[in-house]
Amino acid sequence: MKLDSFATLDAVLRTGTLAAAATEMNLTPSAVSMKMKQLEIYMGQPLFDRSGLQVRPTPLAHEVSASMRESMQHIESLRRRVGATIEGVLRLGIIDSMQTLLLPGMLRLLRDRYPRLEVRPTRGRSNGLAADVKGGKLDAALVAQPESGALARLRWQPMVRREMVMLAPPDSKEATVAALFRQYEWIRYDKDTISGAIAARYVQTALNDKRPGLEFDSISAIVAMVSAGLGVAVVQIADPRLLHMYPVRVLRLGRGAPSVQYSLATRKADDEHRGVSVMRDAMTSVLTELQRQRTASGL
Repeated sequence: MKLDSFATLDAVLRTGTLAAAATEMNLTPSAVSMKMKQLEIYMGQPLFDRSGLQVRPTPLAHEVSASMRESMQHIESLRRRVGATIEGVLRLGIIDSMQTLLLPGMLRLLRDRYPRLEVRPTRGRSNGLAADVKGGKLDAALVAQPESGALARLRWQPMVRREMVMLAPPDSKEATVAALFRQYEWIRYDKDTISGAIAARYVQTALNDKRPGLEFDSISAIVAMVSAGLGVAVVQIADPRLLHMYPVRVLRLGRGAPSVQYSLATRKADDEHRGVSVMRDAMTSVLTELQRQRTASGL
């Protein structure tokens, strides 16, 4: 049983719900539920009472969490104590939309804790970066995870899931997605990318006769175009600071809204790689803080 399952259980007990724990742990609610079921199979007893409208932890759940908490804190202290011995070069692939959002905080954290570990970031598209991990050109890559057909022999660690939204010109008056699409051209994100394909499938399902007017491979360019009144777009905004640079209307797509799962792709053979492990921990720490800031700002 992996230690992160016990950490997830602790998060469920502290936050009170599976959904809140999912936000804290940068997982989907279904992933949290799966981890809890795996723990129950491991323990041979239920950890939650599912008979009511809400899932309630059993006394055993609190006992398991309490017994593991001190051990996990001790293990973490040991990891930090030997952190200075982690050294070498770590080749990290990262998609454009996550670079300015994630890299500054993550690199600063790693340099403070592991000054002898050198991280060399490489930009690219999700499919190409994942293929480079599989081929040994990169040690890890933060990418949009394919919905199906993920590359074999890779380990996919979910880091954060982002819901797609509709962007409309700031002076637009239309109240619905359908009305906005009737009034404006569709500005599409590159259909050859994973997130672009997800958005295109949503648009074609909702409005099967809609054709794109413009297409870009840059989210910032799309936001700027929408802000200028040139069309509407369905995208995922990883960095909300873009919305301050280019004012737009942001509309939630409601039930059935598409989303993008960002995951860290590594080789299964590198499961015990200390450099990859501490880099993943730093990435999780930064993403957790960013999620807290997004929640506090209502995004």
